[in-house]
Parts: sequence; C-alpha cells; structure tokens
Amino acid sequence: MVPKPPLSHGDLAGVSRREFIARSMAGGAALALGPGRAAGQPQAPARVAPTGARLNVAFIGIGNRGNDLVKTFAATGLVNVVAFCDVDLDAPHTAESLRLFPAVPLFRDFRVMFDKMGARFDAVVVATPDHSHFPLAIDAMRQGKHVYVEKPLAQTFREVELLMAAAAKSGVVTQMGNQGHSGNNYFQFKAWTEAGVIKDVTKIVAFMNSPRRWHGWVADGYGAGEPLPPGLDWDGWHAARPVNPFSTRLHPENWRGWFAYGNGALGDWGAHIIDTAHRFLRLGLPHTVEAVRRDGPSEFIFPQGSTLRFDFAARPGMPPVEVFWHDGVDNVPSLPAELDAGAPLTEKNGKFIYSRTLTFRGGTHGDTLRIVPEDRMREMSASLPKIGGGFSDHASNFVLACQGKEESRSPFDVSGPLTEVLLLGVIAQRLGGRLTFDPARREFVGNTAANRLLTGPPPRPGWGQFY
Repeated sequence: MVPKPPLSHGDLAGVSRREFIARSMAGGAALALGPGRAAGQPQAPARVAPTGARLNVAFIGIGNRGNDLVKTFAATGLVNVVAFCDVDLDAPHTAESLRLFPAVPLFRDFRVMFDKMGARFDAVVVATPDHSHFPLAIDAMRQGKHVYVEKPLAQTFREVELLMAAAAKSGVVTQMGNQGHSGNNYFQFKAWTEAGVIKDVTKIVAFMNSPRRWHGWVADGYGAGEPLPPGLDWDGWHAARPVNPFSTRLHPENWRGWFAYGNGALGDWGAHIIDTAHRFLRLGLPHTVEAVRRDGPSEFIFPQGSTLRFDFAARPGMPPVEVFWHDGVDNVPSLPAELDAGAPLTEKNGKFIYSRTLTFRGGTHGDTLRIVPEDRMREMSASLPKIGGGFSDHASNFVLACQGKEESRSPFDVSGPLTEVLLLGVIAQRLGGRLTFDPARREFVGNTAANRLLTGPPPRPGWGQFY
C-alpha cells in the first residue's frame, strides 16, 4: 500500500484522529522543514564530535533556565559554546550569559542562526517557552543536529508525535531536560524494579503544592497590552502561535500559566516527579483521564489547584495502575496509613507509590525513595540493592552520548510518551470531567473538543512549514 502524504493543518477538516496520527507519523521528519528547505530534501547526517574533541553547542534561549543550562553545559568541560540565540538579548535575564561568553555570535532568529552558522555546531540546547520547543527542535534534527530540549518536550500531543518520528528518522542524539532522570532516583528505581523490590504497583499519588506564578490571577483575556521592552522580538517570541499583546504576565517567565503557551504545574513538575515510575513501570498511555477537582477554572490560565486521575491498563506481569496528580497550595493529598506518626508530610512536592506489599515515599528530581514506615526500611536495608556513584549528570550524559560514549537517559522515545501523559492531563485541566482515551488510535473517544486540543491551533503564516 502506498502511504498517504503527511497532513498540513489545511488538510485536517474531515480527517479522523486515527488517520491524522498515522499520516503524521508516516511523514515524520519530512515535516521538519526550515525556511527555504524543500520537502523531500535529504536528511542531514548526524554530526559526531571526533574522539577527545569538545562538542560544539548552540544555545536557543539564554535567560533564566536557559542561563542555567549555559553554565551547566560549560561546567562539564566537554563543550564549546559557539552561538547564542534569544528573542530578548537586551533584557536583564539574558545579561549573565552574554557576560560569561562575550565573544559568542548572537542571533534573535534561530533560522538565521542555522543558516549562517549551522556548519559550526554539532548540537543545540533549547530552553525557550513550551510553545516554541517544537519548531526549534524539529528544524535542528532536520539538519542533523543533536538536540537537548527542556521539559516538557512540546506543548501539544501532535508535536510530541512528530518529534519522536523525526528523532527516529534522523538518528541524532536527543535528551529532554528532566535532569533528575540522571540522578540517584533513576538508578535506584531501576535497580529496585529489576530486583523485585518495586513490583505489583497499583497506585501512585504525585503532588506539587508549591505556589505558582499564576496563583491569585483572574484572567478573562490577554489584556490591551503594555509597552514593549526595547529590543524584544515579540513576533519571534510567539513562534508558530498567534500573536497577543505584550504583557509582563506573559514574558519573562509568566508564560507557563497560560494554556496558549505553557503546560502549568503538571507539565513543569510532572516530568520531575513521575518520570521514573512511568519509565520503569512501563505505564505507556492511560485509557482514562479525569479532572477530579479544578479550583478556579479559566478559559485562559491553569486552575489555581487541580486533582487529576489517570488510569493505566495492566502490562505483562504488572497490574493496572491509577495515578493521581495534586497541584495547588491547599490541595494536599491524603497521607498513607504507613507513614510514621510524628513524621508528617513536610515536602511540598513528591510522591507516594503503593504496591501490594510495600509503600514508598519519594520526592522530586533525583531524590531517592524510602520505604515507609521507617522500621520496614531498616528491616529491609541489608537486602536492598546498593547504588554506586560516579554516574554522569544529565548534561554530561547528553554530551557523552553525542560523542558515542554513553546512551542518553531521557531520549525522545522515552521522554516523549511521558510528555504525552502530561499533555493529556493538561487537556483534562482545560475541559474538566472524565475523558476516555484510546492509546492504540491515539485519540479521545467521542470528544471532538479534546481531540482538537491534541493537535493544537494551526500555525500562523510563515510557520506552517514546520508542521
């Protein structure tokens, strides 16, 4: 059978979700086109740094979290910082990166950077707002660049599908920036699962009860706009999304609370809290997602607090699992009965994992698990697998993988499905109620509004080539 061509947004009318996903995946990286790059152009080969040589890296997004990554990668001693790209190069939050690397060429448009300097770098680190991850990452893979993308991987389910397909086709090294996936919790969870300490898990309760920037907001629109800061490329900041008036409630940093640009507390912290459970329990995609609680639901911004329930089917040798997510400062989950008296919940962010025989208490990022109660932990300590040290951190792991020395720990085929779970939860936060999802068809059952959100808005003029 001759495969149908991949879809553009203009082709979506009347096409089923199942056909859309199948054709999108079939097209894969063929959709990843930069300006002036024709469909069907051969995929650029992945670049590998010579043995012993530093990896040449370009950074897109160098303020706030991007600035942290510039310093983190530079501190590995394994990279050359060869280019910076940011739409707000004159802002205070990008100043430190510029001061640390004053001779690095600067760009405001990633497409110009690729066209002028693409031959000089091997890899790209993307630390921009969620809504712009997709076009940057897929254009980089199209040109044979290894890609490190901050979490969550993309803003829509469809974008994640296309990124996974492009990564598989391109052969480049990929890594999502959930840095705890190279921490102690990663190695502990892996070892405890392989040893049968973590088994027969039936329930996970994850929580993020720290305050968020949008808490206390009321939003019935984007406002009339504020004066645009000098030098800010506000059009470029929006990437493929429709342009709204400038507001300090959007940039810098506040974009995460808006459905149009971010993925809320779940997209931000879910990748740090449930990542190891999702991977080593092989959860895959849920068959139902339910918004059990939404405090202050809005058309524009995330709830002030929410409780979500995900139901995952049984896997070979593993029972079904229900996963609960709690966010909001007053939306604290119930504590397990096994938790020691006098040891109340003090952490704002973490998880409880319930199996048929044991209960585990964990934090976030690289925090290790404890068996509760502590008496049970002490009783079992001699038989628990010991976790050695000396592992590379997340940034070093990515660079070493680009050099062919290690395998990346959070590649897109691992971090993509995790991100998709988070994005399904975001849809439930937006719409409310209980949603039935078909993992095989990758579509919601009988819910047009939810399926529309899997795809997201059509790209604005000038950006359709990425989709």
